[in-house]
Amino acid sequence: MIGLIFGDTDFPYKILKTIRKRKIKYLIIDLTKSKKFKKDSKSYLVSIGQFGKIINILKENNCKKVLFAGKVNKPNFSKLKLDFKGIYYIPRIIKASKLGDAAILKEIIKILAQNSIKTENSLKFNPELTLKKGNYSNLKPNHKDQLNINKAIKTLNSLKQYNYSQAVVVRNKKVVFVEGKGGTKKLLEKSKSKKFRNHGVLVKFPKKKQDLRVDLPTIGLKTLKQSKTAGLKGIVVKSKQHVFLDKNKCIRFANKNKMFISVK
Repeated sequence: MIGLIFGDTDFPYKILKTIRKRKIKYLIIDLTKSKKFKKDSKSYLVSIGQFGKIINILKENNCKKVLFAGKVNKPNFSKLKLDFKGIYYIPRIIKASKLGDAAILKEIIKILAQNSIKTENSLKFNPELTLKKGNYSNLKPNHKDQLNINKAIKTLNSLKQYNYSQAVVVRNKKVVFVEGKGGTKKLLEKSKSKKFRNHGVLVKFPKKKQDLRVDLPTIGLKTLKQSKTAGLKGIVVKSKQHVFLDKNKCIRFANKNKMFISVK
């Protein structure tokens, strides 16, 4: 039995499909905004502040392992529905939240570990959703593209330890925007250029101090299309430290639109 702690994005659906196919026993802790998994008989609708309820559900089902997938936004702590254990643990979560989303997840993992519940890698059942180092499109980054990539990587490396930013857009060796709390979609919308077409790069790497078992940067066809609309030439992710959805569709789209997909 494995506990699937699901947030938003399409990644949880990929995991669930694999687990059902392999007939692995599971239960879902549904933390999505719209309660996407409510129709599943093995799904539990729980607030992120109800630690007692979450831990009881896992223990009552003899569930000693959990897997996180999907995006869980930082809650509004003043409106959070808490149970007794939630009241006990919430000061730790609030303290961690001041350091960023990655720190919140780290603290939740610690709390689960203290209750003898192990956190598995998000890609445990879907290793095919991450790519090794290399170029996955017909087009490869040229010298100018590589300068943009180097600038982007340097920018991400210079961010504070628990900064929530996973992505940056660089065009003509200049940082256009660094990802804010609105996520990659908002970053790409702000990076649109009427002057430049097929110039610049999106680099998306894990946050510093990221626990690589959870909350990995996710790329999919929507990201490719948004990057194309923003006038970018390519996307770069880090080897085996990301989730790449709809890989074949993304590669076809990149080839058709003369874009590159590169893994460092």
